[in-house]
Amino acid sequence: MTETATARRSRLTPEREAELYAAVLDLLREVGYDALTMDAVAARTRSSKATLYRQWGGKAELVAKAIGKEKSMGARAVDTGSLRGDLHALARREDDCVMEQNSALMRGLAMAVHTNPELLVAFREFLIEPQVAEFQRLLERAVERGEVRPDNPALDFVMHMMLGAFVTRTLLEELPPTQAFLVSYIDAVVLPALGVPTD
Repeated sequence: MTETATARRSRLTPEREAELYAAVLDLLREVGYDALTMDAVAARTRSSKATLYRQWGGKAELVAKAIGKEKSMGARAVDTGSLRGDLHALARREDDCVMEQNSALMRGLAMAVHTNPELLVAFREFLIEPQVAEFQRLLERAVERGEVRPDNPALDFVMHMMLGAFVTRTLLEELPPTQAFLVSYIDAVVLPALGVPTD
């Protein structure tokens, strides 16, 4: 299965793949998941539907991989030498405008996941599991450096805390998540829960 998927992907250049993913994200922001069609992606990217289905199999996989690709330079690319530095770097990897767009996009997709089992499966495989694994390595480095005790119960909930802050700020305060908000949240909530000094 993996070899087949790799063979499919290898037919496109990285530049062309990036162009297609960018177009998918643009369309998602414009019309949402349910209204997005492979016809629209094909028209926007000047591709054939046959090419799209050959490469990705369907809309759910294409969307999940497009978002996963955008976030692939997340926790894996961050290693500042301290947990506080790493979490702050993650909070600052997107400017406030992009963060607001992505927050709205993820809220819309969260609703779509509940009514599209295929999208949920694709999200778990191509987005959630890789992101969790990368984030887990970041936390493991903090434990290895002695910053966090290995038996700290909050270690199992750091991803929940970070996602919760990102997703719920708009719901609770009618404000988008921002770099300043996330950095403050990390220092006030996440690091104290892990027993990490913030000064």
